[in-house]
Amino acid sequence: MSALTNQRTEPSVRPTAARRVPLWVAIAAVSLPMFMATLDNLVMTTALPVIRADLGASVTDLSWFLNAYTLAFATFMLPAATLGDRLGRRRVMLGGIVVFTVASIGAGLSDSSGALITARAVQGLGAAAIMPLSLTLLAANVPARLRPAAIGIWGGVSGLGVALGPVIGGAVVEGVSWQAIFWLNVPVAVLAVPLILAAVNESRGAWQRLDVVGTVLLGGAVFLGIWGIVHGNDDGWTSAGVLTPLIAAAVLVPAYVVHALRRTDAVLPLRLFASRSFSVANVVALGFTAGMFGAVFLLSQYLQVVQGYSPLGAGVRTLPWTAAPMVVAPVAGMLAGRIGVRPLLLSGLALQAGSLVWFAGLAESGSSYAAFVPALAMAGVGMGLVFPSVSNATLDGLPDSDFATASSANSTVREFGVALGIALLVAVFLGNGGQIAPDGYDGAIGPALLTGAGAVLVAFVAALFAPRRS
Repeated sequence: MSALTNQRTEPSVRPTAARRVPLWVAIAAVSLPMFMATLDNLVMTTALPVIRADLGASVTDLSWFLNAYTLAFATFMLPAATLGDRLGRRRVMLGGIVVFTVASIGAGLSDSSGALITARAVQGLGAAAIMPLSLTLLAANVPARLRPAAIGIWGGVSGLGVALGPVIGGAVVEGVSWQAIFWLNVPVAVLAVPLILAAVNESRGAWQRLDVVGTVLLGGAVFLGIWGIVHGNDDGWTSAGVLTPLIAAAVLVPAYVVHALRRTDAVLPLRLFASRSFSVANVVALGFTAGMFGAVFLLSQYLQVVQGYSPLGAGVRTLPWTAAPMVVAPVAGMLAGRIGVRPLLLSGLALQAGSLVWFAGLAESGSSYAAFVPALAMAGVGMGLVFPSVSNATLDGLPDSDFATASSANSTVREFGVALGIALLVAVFLGNGGQIAPDGYDGAIGPALLTGAGAVLVAFVAALFAPRRS
């Protein structure tokens, strides 16, 4: 039986005949649901005060409205990739869209904190089947010569979804209600499902046994690691409720490595790390997301608390930063096929590290918003260069059958980086006497933003080891 299992390494069903559809239609089909899933990562941040008053939520409940989504999202991406390889990536992604949409309806109808937390966790489960498989399906449905440019557009949309979450959330809350944040997902899904069926071909990876033990070990490490990180500042980094899951996560990682060395069908094959491009892409993704999204979180609060803008007003004023990737990322994708990802990564990371140092000086000196605009644009250009380059580097040189697993691993690292960055920069902010008050940022936001710059510089050093050309 084991011999038969080991021989079943080819996809059991051939992809369907390629559909003659414009390239932009295929890109839109896989990018639209991905934008929906990434948007919901931070879309609730500006609505939390309203939800707290409406549902009588506690401070702990507020954190779980965000963390339930993050934990489920990060934990189940790799298992979703395995199911996609076995059952069909398009099929599993469509299932994820359905689960996500039903959970969004549940969140919109929630009349208690418990119901909303549950709905958010189910949303994260659906998103885990959307985010990585959308990139895999894009790579499988686009000619190889056009793949870097297509991934560039996809990367721009991905970054835009995360960055515009607070903006769209603020606009909807101020104009309609907090429930409308979740009802917005329904028409998006209604449009996305038939578009995917019409424009995206099914694809499968290698047929192999499900690695149940590996999934539990690696999923447990991700879950417990993020759990400890997101609770560190509130509960205390030396408390049992934080140290215990962090230590357990640290133990589960080498346990998974030992497990994966003994089997060829591990949920995250260690052979992927033999690709220098894949390994570098994941280190870059961790440092980049930790530094930049931790800074986005702090600066959006700074614009509201110190400079007095409304949630929507603060979000709109970050657009020179958050909207720039939509313009820059497609160009970076096209350049990646000609010059390779290394110069794009180095340029983008240097721009972002420099912008964070610039932000730190401006914030500490009490500069007006106008002084921030050039630095915001600089950060946006850098982000637009890095997003698609990391995605291209993740898949570069790997066989198509590994795309889903590689993409899921990189998406998991990014999600881990977002949680780590917010926790780390907030810890530095609080450690320097920072408070959420108009005069509570003096002497505290500068060190926090410089810490973010340091994380980005770690990614810059890692990018030096990226292959020069594809």
